Amino acid sequence: MVSKLQAKIQKSFKAPVINMTAASYLLTEEQLLCCICLDVFRDPVTLPCGHNFCKHCITEHLNFNSQRNCPMCKEHVDRKYKLGVNTFISEMAVQFRKTVGKKADDGSEQHDATPEKVFYNDLDAPKRTSLKFLFITLGLTFLTLFFVANLHFHQALSILKTHQLFNFMEKEEDRMCAEHDKPLEFYCKNEQMMICQSCVDTDHRFHQVVPLKEEYEAKKAQLGITEAKIQHMIQERQRKVQELKQSLKVSTEAADREMANGVRAFSALIKSLERAQAELIEMTEKNQKRTEKQTKVYIKELEQEVFELKRRRAEMEEISRSKDRLRFLQSFPSLNAAPPTKDWTDVSICPAKYEGITRTALVKAVDELTETIKNEMKMIRDAQFNNLRQNAVDVTLDPDTAHPALILSNDGKQVHCGDEWKKLPDSSKRFEPAINVLGTQGFSCGRLYYDVQVKGKTVWTLGVAKGSVNRKGEIKLNPENGYWTICLRNRNEYFALAAHPVPLSVNDPPEKVRVFVDYEEGLVSFYDVNAAVLLHSYTGQTFNDKLYPFFSPGTSDSGTNTAPLIITPVK
Repeated sequence: MVSKLQAKIQKSFKAPVINMTAASYLLTEEQLLCCICLDVFRDPVTLPCGHNFCKHCITEHLNFNSQRNCPMCKEHVDRKYKLGVNTFISEMAVQFRKTVGKKADDGSEQHDATPEKVFYNDLDAPKRTSLKFLFITLGLTFLTLFFVANLHFHQALSILKTHQLFNFMEKEEDRMCAEHDKPLEFYCKNEQMMICQSCVDTDHRFHQVVPLKEEYEAKKAQLGITEAKIQHMIQERQRKVQELKQSLKVSTEAADREMANGVRAFSALIKSLERAQAELIEMTEKNQKRTEKQTKVYIKELEQEVFELKRRRAEMEEISRSKDRLRFLQSFPSLNAAPPTKDWTDVSICPAKYEGITRTALVKAVDELTETIKNEMKMIRDAQFNNLRQNAVDVTLDPDTAHPALILSNDGKQVHCGDEWKKLPDSSKRFEPAINVLGTQGFSCGRLYYDVQVKGKTVWTLGVAKGSVNRKGEIKLNPENGYWTICLRNRNEYFALAAHPVPLSVNDPPEKVRVFVDYEEGLVSFYDVNAAVLLHSYTGQTFNDKLYPFFSPGTSDSGTNTAPLIITPVK
């Protein structure tokens, strides 16, 4: 069996070059040549672009080339890229050197051997030599096939592997100073950058430099504060979302309720009109049927008389043609007498007059409509009154806005002017020197109202004000300046404080005033609660800011105006 194998081997080596289908894949010198030194690779390295060079050659090339481009494809090579030996290609190069008879350290001479020379064999050599060359050939062929089969896959992954390696090295390089190759242990606050000890001693020696750990702790604390602020902003916006959703829900419910009330009211009106129309039709048809019935009776009587008269005329014609004198004379008395008939001279049917019926029906319909409208209006007022309770707001006084002379109750529901000014810290929110105070709660949508007791006071001002109003110096209360108010002056003079004060006609001094606001409608109204009388309304206003309840109890007026303004609970 050995002899047969040897025979086959000798037969296969008859030609000077091995003839096989994979010959085109044999490892050649050109495949392992460095394009810089034109010698077989020595410590081959792979660039990010995928091209291979000797480590020494490419290092020298990159150091002297300011562009740091690949010699083959001109792709830029980053300074941070670390040149590592490609062990796979290095082993291939070493194996190739051994195959062609060169030593591993002989890399300066050009290779003259070719694949053909590698596989020459002497047919007369011993069988052991042939077998040795066969094994070498098979080994090289296998390695070549393996190399070629994986070459494209290796090239496809080389960029990804290089990128991953580069990222890892970049993380390591980021910790080192690019100029001095020392650890970055300090932070320059002047240039906002991390530096090493050498940088501190040279370029940054006159800068404000702190240890990296210290700056890390400071920045971490600052980041924590920023994170807390962002969390607070998130919570505020989430609350605003819930507030908007609740406002939308209330608005939708109000719209549905208003539509239901409107449909009910107009349905009642439509039913009232339909009922009046049905009554008009019924009355008209009733009169028409009565006239029709009477007419038919008269016609029937007349037709009966006509029939009798025609029958008498026929008898008279018959007896007139008779030659029997005796019969003629016997029948003459009965035929000559007029038959019994009714005197129709004064009998007539007057056409019915329906205009009166329509007018009567309309009057009745209007009366019913009026009554229906009154009932519906009452129901709407009752519903609005019930809904109004839903618009009541709980108002408390804001001490941060109160003038230093004002005295507020502990529950924030009462205010009056004292004789002395309190020493309070200066604040842009505080009214001064105007003796005013705002409510704590601001409103930017919907309807609201609150009641204030003004009993026993000789001077007061009530209303609403924008949150952005001027609170220092001389203040003129009018809508142009963001105030919608009414006031009492000199015990019995009431005014609406518009651009020009408008006197109000008030019969009985109100003891309790209701302030009502419809933000979307631009409406601010004031009512005498006990008398249920409208005192004044600001209409057609445009609100683009939060509105706050406004109170001014006035000065004590020598003890005559000491009664407080009291925010009363809604009943």
